[in-house]
Amino acid sequence: MAASRPVLICRPGERARALAAAIQAAGFCVAHVEAMVLEPLPESPAMRSAWLDFDHFQRVVVVSPFAAECLAEALDRYWPQLPLGTAWYAVGRATAATLNERLGVRVHVPPADAAEDTSEALLRLGSLRALDGQRVLLVAGEGGRTLLADALSGRGARVTRLALYRRCLVPPPPLEAKRLESGDFRALVISSGELLQHLARWCTESTLNQPLIVSSRRLATLAVNLGFRAPVVASGATPAALADAVAGACHPGNADVDHEDLE
Repeated sequence: MAASRPVLICRPGERARALAAAIQAAGFCVAHVEAMVLEPLPESPAMRSAWLDFDHFQRVVVVSPFAAECLAEALDRYWPQLPLGTAWYAVGRATAATLNERLGVRVHVPPADAAEDTSEALLRLGSLRALDGQRVLLVAGEGGRTLLADALSGRGARVTRLALYRRCLVPPPPLEAKRLESGDFRALVISSGELLQHLARWCTESTLNQPLIVSSRRLATLAVNLGFRAPVVASGATPAALADAVAGACHPGNADVDHEDLE
């Protein structure tokens, strides 16, 4: 191992395992800061209506792997065979991989030259520029940003935003909370603005001087506003991209990472 101090990861649910494995493969021990729980929402009339009318949506946009899991569970019940002609989109490659694995669909992702998996990057796709009158299903969790819904509506789409799960923030376990406060870790990995703001409550000057790995420039800007000294922007939110950024931040020269200029 690179050192006895762990890399702290905060990804909720089953996805934490893949991220931990990728970072461990890069030579670092890992500790999981469990500060968010994902809970599927019970089926509502709006959900049932969307599932029954699913073949009327020309485009389906999914914002997270857990949203993709919840969507797949619902479609398995209502559509043993998916309707043809639907165009599928995912904000990130991990979400696209979940959709492909669970539903066998081809998924559009942000263009490679965007260099990050974000809503802003997805909106750069040419196939999402002109949507006059098209019905778009936007699958997400409760709350969160309205950027995608607003932008797609502004481009002429008839958007149905469907929340399939809720994010529940909880205090980190005592040991991990102490690590956050003392800065006793190699790096902190966060790919959610909501989690970043939540965990900032346990951060001190020692924490703020440690490497922070984020998955987009938007999160890096938020981190700087919260007082983090040198956020590092990974090339995406996938386990491989975040693990590469950890290696680059902890062993400069091992990977290409983007250190934000704080001046």
